[in-house]
Amino acid sequence: MKAKAPSSWNAERIDMRAFAQAGGHLSAQEPVEAFARLAAERHPDGTSAGPLQWAAQAEMRPGLPGAEPTPWLHLQAEVTLDLTCQRCLGPAPVRLLVDRWFRFVADEATAEREDEDSEEDVLALEPRPSLRALVEDECLMELPLVPMHEVCPTPVSLSAGEVPDAAPERENPFARLQRLRQGD
Repeated sequence: MKAKAPSSWNAERIDMRAFAQAGGHLSAQEPVEAFARLAAERHPDGTSAGPLQWAAQAEMRPGLPGAEPTPWLHLQAEVTLDLTCQRCLGPAPVRLLVDRWFRFVADEATAEREDEDSEEDVLALEPRPSLRALVEDECLMELPLVPMHEVCPTPVSLSAGEVPDAAPERENPFARLQRLRQGD
């Protein structure tokens, strides 16, 4: 039996079982600034941050034989952020894509126990999850470890082994020691 869908679901604290029983769907297009931790990752001069688009579709799937059906959530998100290129330190547009399934269980202890042995991500029904926080968490996990341009738009001033023009040539201390020893 399908639950009656409320006129609107609260993405900040959703009853995932009722959402899945109703075959609920939520989607939004929000500014990156609405996600403080994700916005903090942007390059200070970045301009290419588009809106973060996300969609969540819930469903009930049969559980193990003799068990109740289980709530599942399919989460998709997409955003392009200007991150700091680790070569030139300029803004580098990076597209983040999230496409994940989550299985929900009764509580945190069960989620923790089952998550390690499961291919899918396992989350707890209680406390009620925030879809927006889940979207932000998943986008943060998609950030590259070392964001870089394919080809930097400005030449990089130094590369490995180069010495800046202003730095004076330093004498090898061992060569100097050798000359001192030979002078004795």
